[in-house]
Amino acid sequence: MTSNGFWSLGPYGFHWIAYTDWGNPNNGHVLVCVHGLMRNSRDFDFLAHGLERDFRVVCMDVVGRGRSDWLPQNREYGFQLYQSDAAALIARVTGPRATSRLSALLPARHREEGRPWVDWLGTSMGGLIGMLLAAQPNSPIRRLVLNDVGPLVPWSALMRLKGVLGRQTHFASLEELEAALREACSEWGQLTDEQWRHMAEHSARQLEGGGYGLAADPGIAHLGPLELSSGTRSGNQTLRGVDLWSVWDAIRCPVLVLRGKASDVLLPDTAQQMLTRGPTTRVVEFEGIGHAPSLMTADQIDLVRDFLLAS
Repeated sequence: MTSNGFWSLGPYGFHWIAYTDWGNPNNGHVLVCVHGLMRNSRDFDFLAHGLERDFRVVCMDVVGRGRSDWLPQNREYGFQLYQSDAAALIARVTGPRATSRLSALLPARHREEGRPWVDWLGTSMGGLIGMLLAAQPNSPIRRLVLNDVGPLVPWSALMRLKGVLGRQTHFASLEELEAALREACSEWGQLTDEQWRHMAEHSARQLEGGGYGLAADPGIAHLGPLELSSGTRSGNQTLRGVDLWSVWDAIRCPVLVLRGKASDVLLPDTAQQMLTRGPTTRVVEFEGIGHAPSLMTADQIDLVRDFLLAS
């Protein structure tokens, strides 16, 4: 694994986007992984390690998280900027490299012009970003993996996600931070002590006055519901949360959906409807898991690999 980064330009100036890079940098089969709301790229270390023989795996810290810059004002965070940063990352990690490993899967026009394609895996917020990109005309996304998220996210789930670790800004020790993570992410499934400690170490930033904070801008927790809830209404009207069904219907690439059976973010009715409209989709559920599958277990990693390597 190597740690890299680049300058990206938004409406309010430049900001630094960090990412980890796994596998052979000359491998034309690139998988981009993007994390959830208050998380970071190192959540994918176990997945990336398991896939790096077959893919180049690139995991981005969304602006405001991990090693990427925090923005001066909370209002600067939003999905338009996240998409622009992701597009810049895709351009950076594909570039002019040969795409021989993907050539048989590309349309003739792309083979002739040497255009690279990428696969995308997103957990929660990262999946929403992936859907928005995959729905764009001429999208370079070849296959899409959505980890416990879909085109409809209920308002109640959005409010709960905003509150998870978002209000606690100081931890006296790494052990205290790890304990908070174990509670906040208990729905991820059975993780080993090594995995919990790994998450804690890479979720922490040392504070000048001592102790630790999360490696995420606390201001993110004060945003509106993911800045996407155009369907949200107050008063006597329904609070719908995030509604991206029109985006879903515009996606043309195959999709694998991983769902925790106890999830309140991707509801059973939404997952079922995803099978009946929009892109060709497969849904796999995991017993005893809520939001979201950790992607750290062999069975989950194998599912992702098989889907991405399928002809």
